[in-house]
Amino acid sequence: MIGTYHFRRLILFRSLVIGVELMVLVLAIYMLNVQLPVLDVLVMIGLYVAFNLYAWHCLRQGKLSSERQFFIHLSVDVLMLAVLFYFSGGSSNPFVSLFLLPLVIVATILPKPYVWAMSLIVLGCYTLLMVLYIPLHGGANMSHIHVVPATSGFGLHVLGMWFSFLFGVSVILFFVATMAEALRQRDRKLAEAREKYLRDEHVIALGTMAAGAAHELGTPLGTMAVLTKEMVSEYAGQPELLSQIEILRSQVSRCKLALGQLSASAGQLRAESGRGESVAPYLRNLFSLWQEVHPLTPVAVEMSDTGSSPMIVVDETLKQAIMNLLNNAAEASPSAIAVTASWTEAELRLVIRDFGAGFSDDVMKGMGTPFFTTKQNGHGLGFYLAQAVVSRFGGAVELMNHPEGGACITVLLPLHELKVG
Repeated sequence: MIGTYHFRRLILFRSLVIGVELMVLVLAIYMLNVQLPVLDVLVMIGLYVAFNLYAWHCLRQGKLSSERQFFIHLSVDVLMLAVLFYFSGGSSNPFVSLFLLPLVIVATILPKPYVWAMSLIVLGCYTLLMVLYIPLHGGANMSHIHVVPATSGFGLHVLGMWFSFLFGVSVILFFVATMAEALRQRDRKLAEAREKYLRDEHVIALGTMAAGAAHELGTPLGTMAVLTKEMVSEYAGQPELLSQIEILRSQVSRCKLALGQLSASAGQLRAESGRGESVAPYLRNLFSLWQEVHPLTPVAVEMSDTGSSPMIVVDETLKQAIMNLLNNAAEASPSAIAVTASWTEAELRLVIRDFGAGFSDDVMKGMGTPFFTTKQNGHGLGFYLAQAVVSRFGGAVELMNHPEGGACITVLLPLHELKVG
């Protein structure tokens, strides 16, 4: 996409060119006594002014934004210059080097295919003007097509100018365009690095808060666990009270388990992290564990059996990230969700589908930003942290709506950083 800034500058550049053309026309006629088809030239300048006003109107209406439109406007500039040069000496016109300006603009702003196309346009126009033009001193014969003999001295001069112009086009094409493309790639990489830095800052802040919360809550939960254990022994003869104490103990254990997962998400991996396991059993255990926690939402798992299952290092943050995605799917579709898992030696692919309403345009734009949520009591961190974990391993999370209804989340995870050995 091309911003309005570039179109404004182009319209200003075109206005300056029109002003210079009118000034040169006056000087040529009244000071240098050059015979020109004034009416034809004024008509072309008038059309040029009309096109510039039309471009300004489109810009104010917000209709100019694409690279293709920018290229078309510059092509019109080149063709308009070519027609004006046709009426004023062709390639022998001292201002014929103006053809290089649109090429330079294209080379510094647009991708290489447009640069090649503009190079062909300006070179073709220049070459055509070597044989088709009205001489500056045309007099009564201004309407005929003039061909410069290549054997004459002036003809050799014009031919040398053509080779000089070709050299200028080549320099712009191979050096300016290449440097401009390198600068655009650098800017893209800087923007990606800046975005990654901001995302990592959020993750670090959330991880710090998670670690602090786990530390603060660990002590009271430990105290509660000890007290409930003593209460079991103390009230062993009261079955009703003992059953309530057992419920309390199970809830304390569940809270401690949640704190363990929270610590893992914060970067404090539990002792079992780092052990090796094949992809297939790792996924089966993960889906089985999730199903135990969510027994009311059946999950249909389809796993490809390629005959090979790479050994990977078990990472608790990745496990929690996949569970967060499953949780989101189950909340959107409590009746059922479906998971398709496939892998090669190089990549793991998970497709998690729910059967809910699907993603709206606003949700598609907002997903992946911290604290964005569509849930009434949500915090907007589950998907964000899952995406951050997958990105840490060089993977990606893609969102789309399924053609038959519902939403799909695709996790693409390179395995080179997770493989054992």
